[in-house]
Amino acid sequence: MSPGMSWKAFAAPALLLLAAGCQQMPGTPKPGVEVPRPDSITSFTVLYRQNCAGCHGTDGQNGAALDLANPVYQAWVDDATLRKIIAGGEPGTQMPAFGQPAGGFLTSDQIDAIVHGMRSSWQKPDALNGQTPPPYASTGTGDATRGQAVYQSACARCHEQSGHKVTDSTYLALVNDQTLRTIVIAGRPDLGHPDWRGGAGGHPLTDAEVTDLVAWLNTLRSETPGQPYAPHP
Repeated sequence: MSPGMSWKAFAAPALLLLAAGCQQMPGTPKPGVEVPRPDSITSFTVLYRQNCAGCHGTDGQNGAALDLANPVYQAWVDDATLRKIIAGGEPGTQMPAFGQPAGGFLTSDQIDAIVHGMRSSWQKPDALNGQTPPPYASTGTGDATRGQAVYQSACARCHEQSGHKVTDSTYLALVNDQTLRTIVIAGRPDLGHPDWRGGAGGHPLTDAEVTDLVAWLNTLRSETPGQPYAPHP
């Protein structure tokens, strides 16, 4: 510093440079690019893509799991059941629990957003055409002998011709009884599977017939699914 010059002449520019530098500190996010907290996301599109599409299909159909875009399914299952399945999973299947109390990552609000989004996107009026399907949950234990007869009259022709072996023990190991009941009643239109009204039996299936059918399919389960040999004693 030359004699007679004030220290303030140097301090002011330095402070300005420091202030400018603070605004560009490494790691400081630019406006509009902040990553939201995962539990703050309530967009159905985002939540469905991140958590559901891999199994249920990009648009709710043509996935390995149940087609959620099926309007019959959306008209049949109630909100409480949807929330319960999403939050707690479906035991005996590949459907995991997504709710935080069950070890998942989704909040209650996020689960509500998924349910509301499915309704808004895929629910259609008159999907049932005024007809009443059998109830979601079984009301009895079912009779396997009668169930085999139901399969032969209402299911066998299509399943045997198409090669979709619903009686295969490997398939049965991936689904529980409720999943079987759901597919029989709601159908899978994305795969050409009719609902309870369109089987080959010539009449809509009753609650008892669906229950008997599932009871028979349950007898075909194996303790060693996918293995062509019996377990060692």
